[in-house]
Amino acid sequence: MKLADALQVERRYSELSALVSRPVVRHLGLVDYAPTYAAMRRFTDERGAATPDEFWVLEHRPVYTVGIAGRAEHFPRASAILIERADRGGQITYHGPGQAIVYTLVDLARRSLTVRAMVALIEQAVIDTLAAHEVRAARRSGAPGVYVDGAKIAALGLRVRRGCCYHGVALNVNMDLAPFSTIDPCGYPDLEVTQTSALGISARAGEIGRALAERIAELIEK
Repeated sequence: MKLADALQVERRYSELSALVSRPVVRHLGLVDYAPTYAAMRRFTDERGAATPDEFWVLEHRPVYTVGIAGRAEHFPRASAILIERADRGGQITYHGPGQAIVYTLVDLARRSLTVRAMVALIEQAVIDTLAAHEVRAARRSGAPGVYVDGAKIAALGLRVRRGCCYHGVALNVNMDLAPFSTIDPCGYPDLEVTQTSALGISARAGEIGRALAERIAELIEK
């Protein structure tokens, strides 16, 4: 192979590598949970070694979701809101309009990321996103998620299959928090929850979701 041809192949390989490493961000708007969950599973099952990672930024219509270890004692006693089972970790949580959700469909093996590292990365992205609005947030040992003054503002859960993760993080922005009061959020009785609108942040869910996805993308590229 001539040098010029070798350089052309190497340049093309570098371009393809850069393309694969750059996540695709999709803004889906307000969507139902069940078909979105099915689409995440389908994407993970069908993706190949060169499939770019994707972040789905969206809001859900009102729904409770329960992880694989979810226990009924944490559920609402009576509610008109649908309860959906999912294959993520964690207990029960609530999703509704005004909550910024970023689903992270990432090939962890390709990026040499462990599940723990991915969880820490997502938490850091939330902390950084809030810090940009001068809100100080933190992790809590043994309780995944992000908290402000002891109140939970972001919940997260992942599922890993074939070396790839899906599900992601839900950040409370300007939503009706009342449905949290009928459950034990994430399995913790009497856990206080909060949202960005209560902390002086005027940005809407779509805007904050976009910023959060961009920050996660920056962190997984490091």
